[in-house]
Amino acid sequence: MSQARAAAKVDGASSVADTSTGKIRGAIEGKVHAFRGIPYGASTEGAGRFLPPVRPQPWTGVRDALELGPASPQIPSNLVPESMAQQPKTDGNGSEDCLHLNVWTPSLSGKRPVMVWYHGGGYSAGSANWNMYNGANLAAKRDVVVVTVNHRLNVFGYLYLAELGGEKYAHASNVGMLDLVASLEWVRDNIASFGGDAGNVTIFGQSGGGGKVSTLMAMPAAKGLFHRAIAMSGSALKGVPRDRATRGAEAFMAKLGLKPNQVDELQKMPPAELLAAIRGVQGLLASPVVDGRTLPTDPFDPVAPALSADVPLLIGSTETEVTWNNNVKFDPLDDAALHSRIRENLHLDDAAADRLIGVYKKGRPHASNLDLFFIMSTDTSNFRSGTDTEADRKAALGKAPVYKYYFQWYSPVREGKLRSYHTLDIPFVFENVDIAQSMVGTGAERYPLADKMSGAWAAFARSGNPNHKGIPQWEPFTERQRATMIWNNQCRAVNDPYRDERLARNEWKAAEAI
Repeated sequence: MSQARAAAKVDGASSVADTSTGKIRGAIEGKVHAFRGIPYGASTEGAGRFLPPVRPQPWTGVRDALELGPASPQIPSNLVPESMAQQPKTDGNGSEDCLHLNVWTPSLSGKRPVMVWYHGGGYSAGSANWNMYNGANLAAKRDVVVVTVNHRLNVFGYLYLAELGGEKYAHASNVGMLDLVASLEWVRDNIASFGGDAGNVTIFGQSGGGGKVSTLMAMPAAKGLFHRAIAMSGSALKGVPRDRATRGAEAFMAKLGLKPNQVDELQKMPPAELLAAIRGVQGLLASPVVDGRTLPTDPFDPVAPALSADVPLLIGSTETEVTWNNNVKFDPLDDAALHSRIRENLHLDDAAADRLIGVYKKGRPHASNLDLFFIMSTDTSNFRSGTDTEADRKAALGKAPVYKYYFQWYSPVREGKLRSYHTLDIPFVFENVDIAQSMVGTGAERYPLADKMSGAWAAFARSGNPNHKGIPQWEPFTERQRATMIWNNQCRAVNDPYRDERLARNEWKAAEAI
């Protein structure tokens, strides 16, 4: 079994690399050097809570970098168990000392493309520690340096206190995003010691990670720290307005029995108490804020950010994103039930619901009613509409290429019920289809698709163009031709796939806006 098809094997050897804060010792695992739990920022506990990250204190001697660092404190996710099987049990013991990253590299010398991964989970949950994010196989097969990052989440990363806490908290805004900037500064300053090229950095992420990538594209502090961007099933059209974020902070404090002028008391409370208080006001606490400073404008609204106009973007989504959580029901639907659900979910009258369903049935004659419901629900969700809109607006700038994809491969697990669910594309990009058998099953067709996708992601990281000899010619996306790569057992490059469905959705959105 090849390196790309198996989890890395530790052979007992170690390697030492220099960083700006001291020497670290990693492990040689198969064909890569692996360094885990490298601090890129100091602990954010106590006086550092809610404030921008600061650099870690230097150390003497050689520090072991053999174990993954802790996740940020968080509330458990509602992902399907097939995805949750990838989460290590240690993530349940989150810590505010979470500013750590991991590096996998084929060699400590050389000058390779660097791929920096930001995990999913919205801005509230998840970590870089999940098994499917292991960077060993991608680094070994594609000759790239892979970096995965832990950072502050939920209230610890996004509680907006800049207008409540006086001078001390004037910069208590978007600190979870500032952690990501700090991780990129670490890459700039240190990645040469790991065989990476600081002048060729790609940021990529899925779901919330795609939102983080999109937000970084609009942050002045991140400009120049990355050179390409990949957003998978995640976007960030708008941020939270300051007044709404302030109201959210006040509501959160009130739930803890605090007045707006008692911000200092928040720094003294146990993390578990803060997590318990998130419920009920979470929506106002777990997204980047358009504060006019760290994030001057909405990231992709009304246009793509000029700040990153010259950064190529690769973006896309999976066919049935909405089958990702434990609340989904998989009972068959007859025509009446499909009509009822679409009418109610999209607030349509009977005639409009029938017209929309008719378009989808015509374009997908072999799909069941339940298939159609999941596809239509995905198409009208933020998972699809957000990435579609970002692609449109980025292409409209005309300054750098956009490459768009549509992931259509259906997983065989759970008798195929989950279809092409949210997170399913990650193991293919990372060449971790064996590590992630809980998600993708054990069929041989996994390997050719992983080869094609990881090859495209790495080619894009290397040059800004995802084409390689293993896939059809993938043209840049434009508003007119709308070139899209469809990932499946048979990969296809198609202009404006499912065009009639797109036009019908646009008609629905226009009517909804009236």
